[in-house]
Amino acid sequence: MKIYTKSGDAGETGLFGGGRVRKDHPRIAAYGTLDELNATLGVARAELARSTDLDAAAASGFDALLGTLQNRLFDLGAELATPDAQEKGLEVIQPRHIEDLERAIDHHESQLPPLRQFILPGGTAVAGQLHVARCVCRRAEREIVALSGVHPLRDVPIRYVNRLSDLLFVLARAANQMAGQADVPWEKAAD
Repeated sequence: MKIYTKSGDAGETGLFGGGRVRKDHPRIAAYGTLDELNATLGVARAELARSTDLDAAAASGFDALLGTLQNRLFDLGAELATPDAQEKGLEVIQPRHIEDLERAIDHHESQLPPLRQFILPGGTAVAGQLHVARCVCRRAEREIVALSGVHPLRDVPIRYVNRLSDLLFVLARAANQMAGQADVPWEKAAD
């Protein structure tokens, strides 16, 4: 497989299953942002691998979960990159995948102190990277919503990415807690 084809030099790209669109098309923005999110999760996993803040079992569990999420993002990206995803059998993400995210949220959140105020992104390097991933995830959600305004989509992709951002928030808090790092509270400016 050749890395460069020169077919995009005029500002267009090919879609999965055929057809070409401009590189600023909402479809490209949506699955491109999912790709960026996937890359941020890769950085979080790399940070996790070099972290000495978490015990081996916790790090392994986090890594396995993040790896699964990366694979599901590829599945979702393939769906968004294909105008006729249902016909091509690419609607892989299903409501059960959203339920998996909810179970992971519930599991990790049950081990955290209740949130009583807004917190700032930060703490350990792993948590900080998970907060970056959460922000990219929210942008991906906005891009998918924008795409749905141009091309009708089923509701599962939006719901999945919405829930994923919630999970990333909880994982960032969990990473801090496992490292003995407290959440960083937001301090409102004085009048």
